[in-house]
Amino acid sequence: MNAAKFFISLILGLLLCFFPTWKGMLNAPTPETSLDALKPLAIQLDGRKKPLDTVARETVTQLHGSLTYQPLSGDKLDYLQIYTSLLFNNRDWNEEPFILFSYRPLKTELGLNPEQKYFSFAELVSSTLSSQILEAREAQAQELDLTRSQRESLTLEDRLALILETVGSSSLPIVPHPEDVKGKWLGIGQAQEMYAGEKVEALQQTYLQIKQDILVRNNAGLEAKVRSLQQQLIDLSPNVYPPAAQLNREVRFYGLHLFTQAWILYGLAFVVMLCSLWRKPLEGYWSAIGFFTSGLAVHTYGFWERMQIAGRPPVTNMYESVIWVSLGIAAIALIFELIHRAKYYLISAAPLSVLCLVLADRLPAVLDPSIKPLVPVLRDNFWLSVHVPTITLGYASFALAFGLGHILLGTYLLQPERKELTARLSRWNYNILQVGTLLLTTGIILGGIWAHFSWGRFWGWDPKETWALIALMCYIVPLHGRLAGWLGNFGMAIASVVSFNAILMAWYGVNFVLGTGLHSYGFTTGGSELIVASLIGLDLLFVTIVVLRHQFAIEDSVSSRKAI
Repeated sequence: MNAAKFFISLILGLLLCFFPTWKGMLNAPTPETSLDALKPLAIQLDGRKKPLDTVARETVTQLHGSLTYQPLSGDKLDYLQIYTSLLFNNRDWNEEPFILFSYRPLKTELGLNPEQKYFSFAELVSSTLSSQILEAREAQAQELDLTRSQRESLTLEDRLALILETVGSSSLPIVPHPEDVKGKWLGIGQAQEMYAGEKVEALQQTYLQIKQDILVRNNAGLEAKVRSLQQQLIDLSPNVYPPAAQLNREVRFYGLHLFTQAWILYGLAFVVMLCSLWRKPLEGYWSAIGFFTSGLAVHTYGFWERMQIAGRPPVTNMYESVIWVSLGIAAIALIFELIHRAKYYLISAAPLSVLCLVLADRLPAVLDPSIKPLVPVLRDNFWLSVHVPTITLGYASFALAFGLGHILLGTYLLQPERKELTARLSRWNYNILQVGTLLLTTGIILGGIWAHFSWGRFWGWDPKETWALIALMCYIVPLHGRLAGWLGNFGMAIASVVSFNAILMAWYGVNFVLGTGLHSYGFTTGGSELIVASLIGLDLLFVTIVVLRHQFAIEDSVSSRKAI
C-alpha cells in the first residue's frame, strides 16, 4: 500500500511537470500570430552560439529585470516581442521607462526619484550618471575597491551600452564564419565581407522580408520565411552552423521552466507531509515522499540540462550556486529521510528549496541566469567540478540544519514538554551538522589546492577564503563544545540557527556586500541588503524569545523543586 502511494505520487508529479503542454494547448498562440519561429535562429554572442530565444531572454532580463513589459502605448509585450521591437526599433525606446534601476542611494545622488524603479534612456543620460561612471572607472584603473554606488553605476553603464547595441542594430551576428568553428560571425549587413554571390543577396532579401513583416505585424507566412532564412544560413557554412538539436534543446530547456516545476512539487510535498503529521500518523507520508522525489527528479534533470548546454558544471555564479544548493538541500534531506523516516527532514528542506528556487526564478536582475563563458581561472574543469560543488553542498547541509534548528526551537517554545521529540530532532540535527562540517572542510582544502595551482599560494586571506574559514569555525566550536559537555541539545539548536549567518556572509555577503577579492567572478549587484538584514534581525529576535522562554522554564523548574 505504501509503495503504491509512493509510485502514484511520483508518476503524478512527473506527469504534471513534463506534460505542461496541456496548459500551452489552451493558451498557445497560433504560428500566424506569434514570433516562436524565430526562437531557434543561431546567434554567436558572449563567447558562445545560442538560439535567438536565449539572446532575447538574456537581453530583456539584463535591461528590464523581467521578461514582460507594458510600453507607454499600453500593449503588454513578452520578451521576444520586446527584443524584436528593440532590434527593429519600431517605437521610441529613448523615452520608454524600460531600464531597471533599483539602488536607492545612487538614485538620490543622481537627483532621480528614489521610488521609481524603471527609467528611460533619456532620463539616465541627462542625469549626472556619466560623472559617477567616470569616477568608478578611475577607481578601477587605480585598482581600488569600488563602493556599492560605483558598482551600481557600472552596472547601469552596461545596461545603457547594451540598449545602444541592440536598438536598430544591423550587426546581430547571425551569419556564420565560412570554415572556422571558433571564427567570428557577422551581421546580415556585413555578410558580403565573408561571402559573395547570389546566396548572400537571397539571404539579405529574406531577412529584410522578415523584418518588414514584423514591423507591420504581418505574421502570415512568417514561420516559412524564418525557416528559409535558417536553411540559407546553414547552406552558407554547414560545418560551422550548430545542429538544430542543440539549438532546440536550449529553447526547450527554457520553455519547460523545470526549476519552477520543481519548487511547485516541493511545496506540494511539504503540504502533504504536514497533513500527515496532523492526521493519522504516516497516512500521507509516502505520498509526500513521492511528490518530493518527483520534484528532486525534475530539479536534477533541469540541472543536468543546463550543464549540458553550458558544457560545464553550472556552479560559477550566484544563480547557479542557488540552484545547486537547493538541489543539495533536497537530496540530502531525502537521503536522511529514507534512513530515519523522520518526516521532519522533508518539512525542513521543502520550504528552503522552494525559497531558493523562487528567488532564482523571480529575481533575474539580481541572480543572473544567463550562461556565459568561464573566466580563465575557472577553466580547469576538474577543480571546478570538485571544489565549488563540495563547498556549496556544505552550505546545503547547514541550510538543512538551519531548518531543523527552527523546528527544534519552535518545539522548545510551544511544546517544551515533548522531550522525546526534542531528543530525536536534536539527534537528527546533529547528524546533518556533522555532514556539513565534513563537506565544508573538504571544500576549503580543495579550494586551497586549486588556489595553489592557480595563484601560487594555498591560502591568502582573501575575503571569500576568510569567511569560509569563519563559517567553519562557527560550527566546529559548537560541535566540540557538545563533545566536551559545554553544550546540550538546546545549545546545539541555537548554534545551528545562529551559525548559519556566517554561511550567509560567506555565500551571499562577500558577493553582494563586500564585492572585493580574488573571487570577483562571483560578485554581483542588487542584493537587497536591507531586506536580508531585516530578515536576519527578525530571526535573531525569534532565537532570543526562545532562549528567554527556555531560561524561564528552567528557573520555574528549579523553583518548583525547591518548593517541594
